[in-house]
Amino acid sequence: MNDFTRGDFFESEIAEDDDSSIYLSIGDLMSGLLMFFMLLFITALLQLAEKDAPKRVVIGNVVGQMQSNNINVKVNPETGDVSIQESILFAKGSTELKPEGKAFLRSFIPVYSKVIFSKTEFEKEISRVIIEGHTSSEGDYQTNLQLSLLRSSSVAKFIFYEMNFTTKAPLSQKILAAGRGEIEADKTRDNPGDRKVVFRFQFRSDELAKKSQSNSPFLENKP
Repeated sequence: MNDFTRGDFFESEIAEDDDSSIYLSIGDLMSGLLMFFMLLFITALLQLAEKDAPKRVVIGNVVGQMQSNNINVKVNPETGDVSIQESILFAKGSTELKPEGKAFLRSFIPVYSKVIFSKTEFEKEISRVIIEGHTSSEGDYQTNLQLSLLRSSSVAKFIFYEMNFTTKAPLSQKILAAGRGEIEADKTRDNPGDRKVVFRFQFRSDELAKKSQSNSPFLENKP
């Protein structure tokens, strides 16, 4: 091997070593970035879990208290929505509470309200208790909407004016009556299960999360 050939050979080896060093550096950088983003992801998950903790505990307490007091309602374990079938509270097409409906509310409301005000963090977490009236898809849309609103109002008025329980005053400050009509009903058939009154929590943590998302510079403002 002459001098020129040996020189070329050594230069080639040096170049290959430099390339290997560059590849190693890029690999180390990518590994570091991956680790960084994994840590950010884990931190975000832990923060979300911490923020969501009071909400989950409230819902768990509602489920437990309904069961231990033998109150016949359906509680959504994800949202805390409490559904009361129409047949318990009202006659079909009526907005006037039945005597059995009033008796049911006298047993349900004090237990439900007691959960909300059992702890300061629960009371702070629940900004509103929305009483929603729901109907099936049978009949006229506007009539159903009005019927649902009048029913939720009847329940709210009964709580305000005809009931007495220890947490009545603070609960009254949180209650909002609303009518949903047939918006969430099965449109393919008349389903009696769609006719109900729902007690729905409005959680402060959900409101803050939505506000944070809407203010994020990384989200596009869509019309």
